[in-house]
Amino acid sequence: MKELNEKDNNEVKKNLPKETIKNLLLTGNLVYEKSAEHLKQYALSVEQYNVLTVLENLKGEPANLATIQNSMTSKMSNTTRLVEKLRLKGLLTREQSQENRRKVEILITEKGILLLKEIEKAQFRKEKEIMKNLTKRDMVTLNKLLNKIRENSL
Repeated sequence: MKELNEKDNNEVKKNLPKETIKNLLLTGNLVYEKSAEHLKQYALSVEQYNVLTVLENLKGEPANLATIQNSMTSKMSNTTRLVEKLRLKGLLTREQSQENRRKVEILITEKGILLLKEIEKAQFRKEKEIMKNLTKRDMVTLNKLLNKIRENSL
């Protein structure tokens, strides 16, 4: 029996990078799905919510598409399409710059800010629920490790 455990342990060690990446993907998908499920009641996708929070964090300063794209959690998002959908919902404005007609200025509207305020408390509860099995110390360590992976990938 001890031989079997040692063999299994060696297999895990040999495949540890693969297992780690698999766990990261599974966990990332789980968190994404839980977030998407929660935001559905507000008629928002995770990516649309991300755009609104990026704009809110700019505190009234206009953004362009590149600024939003660079701040997105998913670099694969079609920012132009997301911005247009949010504009049609009245959650942001998209106007041509007065100084540079090729530049587009994007701002969150009051309606967008109010929606984010409505989502905020429930979002905080959802995030706590997702992370309930981790201590604060676990989360600090996890964030350090995840940052380390991303820094290595740049």
